Amino acid sequence: MAEIGIGLVGGGYMGKAHAVALSAVGAVFDTALRPRLACISASSPDSAERYRAAYGFERAAADWRALVDDPGVEAVVIAAPQGTHRAIAEAALALGKPVFCEKPLGASLEDARAMTEAAEAAGVASMIGFNYIRTPASRYARDLVASGRIGDVTWFRGEHTEDFYADPDAPATWRSEGEANGTLGDLAPHMINGARALIGPIEQVMADIPTVHPMRGGVPAGNDDQAQAMVRFENGATGHLFFSRIATGRKMGYAYEIHGTRGSIRFDQEDQNALWLYLAEGPEAERGFRKILTGPEHPDYLPFCQGPGHGTGYQDQIIIEARDFLRAIETGEPVWPTFREGLEVSRTIAAIRASAEAGGWRRVDAF
Repeated sequence: MAEIGIGLVGGGYMGKAHAVALSAVGAVFDTALRPRLACISASSPDSAERYRAAYGFERAAADWRALVDDPGVEAVVIAAPQGTHRAIAEAALALGKPVFCEKPLGASLEDARAMTEAAEAAGVASMIGFNYIRTPASRYARDLVASGRIGDVTWFRGEHTEDFYADPDAPATWRSEGEANGTLGDLAPHMINGARALIGPIEQVMADIPTVHPMRGGVPAGNDDQAQAMVRFENGATGHLFFSRIATGRKMGYAYEIHGTRGSIRFDQEDQNALWLYLAEGPEAERGFRKILTGPEHPDYLPFCQGPGHGTGYQDQIIIEARDFLRAIETGEPVWPTFREGLEVSRTIAAIRASAEAGGWRRVDAF
């Protein structure tokens, strides 16, 4: 059993989730490579020291540059704002250090392309944090589609909807400034990744990005509250994607519906331990969607719990990500989703923006 020193950039919402996951992953999955919480940095030295004490890291760095340069840091996890992702990743990769980066890959398509090129040139593990597609239920849904259990896929509907900015009188914050912090930058990457994972590459999009609340607390808002797009997949399936941070009543509306020639699948992240499956089998009078509760027979469930229906949670998704990152480092083989997947998601977002601006269909491979 070998150890690897991990440096974590950012100690807030996602930083804490990654710190907990790194502490737990060895016990949950009995990984051959065990993380050592070597160093943490944050927005200030004081914040870094506070997180160090809270999460159990050995050292706190004055800034991310000192963390990346620390010889005891052998791999880097980025849980900092999008605008910092590229510089941190490029610095770590230049030193040959594997990088796990929270989504989106960068603050722009240019960032995502540069980061992917740097990772592939470095030849070390790179991964991006698309955690929702890793639930046992969604992993099982991927298996069902890939096996042909529901036949040929004809249509897909996916959404990522929340209501944390639904109040039009809510004051302006950092969330209302810059493309990377709008709904397309923040929420859309998860479901675009989900659509690609479940159905396959997206070939074309036709999008609409309406301005819903142009003012926030008397201040002009500078980014999007919601967006939608019709999509055509490379395999011939069609569908619809919708993203919103003003969907009143929705707390974690990462949801999808898949229609196939022999069956259908429904899933909603607000009930993440259940998958609804319809199979066109048996007498018509006995057909209908049935609820499947996840359990030890489903992917990545058993390491957490031996009882079916007991369920996994959000933190468990991050632990699964940590397992995959360690596996990629240990084996030297790419483990999905790599930075290349993050780039493909960013290209799709660029096509959505271009379609909304010009009107009409846009090909993803043009970006």
